[in-house]
Amino acid sequence: MTEDEFDAFYAAAFPRLTGQLAAFTGDREEAQDVVQEAFVRAWDRRRDFLADEAPEAWIRTVAMRLAVSRWRRARRWLELVRRTPPPDSTPGPGPDHTALVAALRQLPNAQRMVIVLHHLCDVSVERIASETGVPVGTVKARLYRGRAALAKHLVLDEADGGPGPVRKESGRVG
Repeated sequence: MTEDEFDAFYAAAFPRLTGQLAAFTGDREEAQDVVQEAFVRAWDRRRDFLADEAPEAWIRTVAMRLAVSRWRRARRWLELVRRTPPPDSTPGPGPDHTALVAALRQLPNAQRMVIVLHHLCDVSVERIASETGVPVGTVKARLYRGRAALAKHLVLDEADGGPGPVRKESGRVG
């Protein structure tokens, strides 16, 4: 089958096959997807297709098998999800995390970005410089200033051993 013959075959058969597969799957979009995938697979074999060998039947068979395979994958996934119960409860962020986030929010964006990338994401200074498009020295200066600013916003609470945000004028907040 030549490319032109295949294009004509596609134009004539796609709507018909999509209708048939929609009846089979119960979902028109799913039917379009599997018929399209079957045509993609047929495209690679178009030279072997002969008009008298029922290429439409081949496409329909491939599309139906694809639909069944998708159903099986979806069913296996659903069974897996049903077997894995959700956790009883998800713990919220601890006081250390909350204090750190509050303190980070008080930093300028440039300092916050390098602090997070370097200390929380474990990205090297050189990589940060490359990704942000600033010199290595600028990244180092932002890290230094950011750590200094964080130190002003975080204090060690001796009663519970955890850091907390501090306001300069009024003392402990959290």
